[in-house]
Amino acid sequence: MATDTVTTQLQNGLSCELPANSPLAKLLKSQRTWVGPDARERLRILQNAKSVAIVGMSDKSARSSYFVGTYLLQSSNYRVYFVNPMITEVLGQKVYPDLASLPEVPDIVDVFRKGSDIPQIVDEVLAVGSPCIWVQLGIWNEQAAIDAEAKGLTVVMDRCLKVEHARFNGGLHLLGFDTGVITSRKTVR
Repeated sequence: MATDTVTTQLQNGLSCELPANSPLAKLLKSQRTWVGPDARERLRILQNAKSVAIVGMSDKSARSSYFVGTYLLQSSNYRVYFVNPMITEVLGQKVYPDLASLPEVPDIVDVFRKGSDIPQIVDEVLAVGSPCIWVQLGIWNEQAAIDAEAKGLTVVMDRCLKVEHARFNGGLHLLGFDTGVITSRKTVR
């Protein structure tokens, strides 16, 4: 009895044949194939940026966007803009209804929206001329990333901008918080 097989490319560069209907073949087929910028490139993006817009900013202190917004205002030199059509102010800052309403084109658009919203946000980012879309940790839309890159955007996805900024600047603890420990390690600012 002949079984259909599929050739699967593994991350280590090797390939193998698997029965097409096996659970492992289905799992490997569902794995992510898009790869975003490496650590050096993410560092370059963060170092070159002067402004960040947070799309999906919340006024609820338990939300990730609120935590990231607070961190960026307190621990970075970025001009930080908040975008959410449902609120007008948070953390003492004006909240804009959309990217087109911002007073400048942000260098990074940090997105806190569900994965299915990413294609629409890519279109908005392109319309305002921002060079980079940064999709927050836990949010994934591979096709949107591929399409955005094809249109000239730099895409970072499924990574927390706060964690990456803190990591590159020496302020990251295992839990993602600055421990206040003084170190001889040179920080990058």
